[in-house]
Amino acid sequence: MNSPHPLARATQPLVAFVRRRIEWARTEGRSVGASAVEWVIISAIVAALVAGIGVAISKALDTKKDSVTSCIDKASKDTSC
Repeated sequence: MNSPHPLARATQPLVAFVRRRIEWARTEGRSVGASAVEWVIISAIVAALVAGIGVAISKALDTKKDSVTSCIDKASKDTSC
């Protein structure tokens, strides 16, 4: 069975929070609507930052994993990394 990407699982609570904020902004009166919209925008920015940082970390770990794998392969052939 395909499991979801770890980053997708990590951002699910944040996405749920943003959706709740959007729903709250739609159902409340105009006086609180502006404040809610501001929170939704801030939440979206934070979600984008978290996703971007997650992708960057994931790519860095993949690169390092390849480097370590290569080093282990070379070590088994008695050569240096």
